[in-house]
Amino acid sequence: MKTYAIAGASSRGLYMYGKAIAGPYHETARLLGVYDINPVRAHLLSRECGDVPVFTSFDAMMQQAHPECVIVTTMDRYHHEYIIRSLQAGCDVISEKPMTIDDARCRAILETERQTGKRVVVTFNYRFAPYVTRVKELLREGVIGRILSVDFEWFLDTRHGADYFRRWHRRKENSGGLLVHKATHHFDMINWWLEDEPRTVFATGTRQFYGPTRSERGERCSTCPHLHTCEFYVDYAHDPHMRALYFDAETEDGYFRDQCVFSEDIDIEDTMNATVQYRSGISMSYSLVAHSPYEGWRVSLSGINGRLEAQEYHSGSHTGDATQLVEVYNRRGETVTYEIPKAAGNHAGGDERLLERLFSEREIPDPLGHMAGSRAGAMSILIGIAANKSIASGSPIHIENLLKE
Repeated sequence: MKTYAIAGASSRGLYMYGKAIAGPYHETARLLGVYDINPVRAHLLSRECGDVPVFTSFDAMMQQAHPECVIVTTMDRYHHEYIIRSLQAGCDVISEKPMTIDDARCRAILETERQTGKRVVVTFNYRFAPYVTRVKELLREGVIGRILSVDFEWFLDTRHGADYFRRWHRRKENSGGLLVHKATHHFDMINWWLEDEPRTVFATGTRQFYGPTRSERGERCSTCPHLHTCEFYVDYAHDPHMRALYFDAETEDGYFRDQCVFSEDIDIEDTMNATVQYRSGISMSYSLVAHSPYEGWRVSLSGINGRLEAQEYHSGSHTGDATQLVEVYNRRGETVTYEIPKAAGNHAGGDERLLERLFSEREIPDPLGHMAGSRAGAMSILIGIAANKSIASGSPIHIENLLKE
């Protein structure tokens, strides 16, 4: 049985990892402690996960609990701190994505991992979604031959997308913006499919939909004078999960979960485009919007022998479909369609499959390389970090320069 501690009693820490260890994996994994700067949230996770010991300091948890592995689910800006301190304490680390939010912190993590010999795993659950896995298999089989280019579009709707502008993610100093926090999933998926690493990034980004784009706004939804006329009003205060995790904890840290999406405090982009050149010469055109009327993604990969197209919808008219399609167009004018049964579970079935890899006692073969380490974590965030730098400077950014001090 392997032992764990959690740094960051977040929603993800509780519902993804804490409940998994306390529930289906209680025979192979044991949670020895939880630490969070907010004691209300820490004690909530403890109660929900079998009265796990709560610690008022991270150092005390490490010294008294002696876990073999630390699960880092704090706010993104603090990931590097707890990853590095855990490695230095002799522990392996499981980090929520993104691994961190800027290049200096990324370099520090990679160097500490090298010095200590311990291991960082970054939880890219989207790799584990059966539909995404099937695309990987088809590309490995060579259905379009050597890949030449990628066109990738991700669209967040005004339910999910707007929520990033209510939470701490709305400040780039906390999350790195959506090009880091959210797109790390997307960039990792492409990197994994291509089995390649990025070389150069050029990007543009604007904030046009959220932020101070209207005068009718307040501090937060629950106290807003415009709640009856605003289409972005949410009543999170009466959701029992939201109340327990956030509203009941406000007096400890002053964090509001239902902040106004039109606040002047917002400094992240809501509309982004990036061009990525890979080491092999493959080019990718990527776009992300956070204000679409429906949610999902589309990708086209062009190769010397044809073109592969895939798409997935998370809201809208196609969400009830029982199967998902991958279409391959070859040079003979033929279309080959692959039907993949739609998987149940969170993140298109990825969460459950990832948890099995993390906490199952049995050895699970990994021929496609689903499990991601710090190098994959770095390569995904560095695209977003480079994109942020490119937006700020107006110039292309070379990834290898971000890996150097």
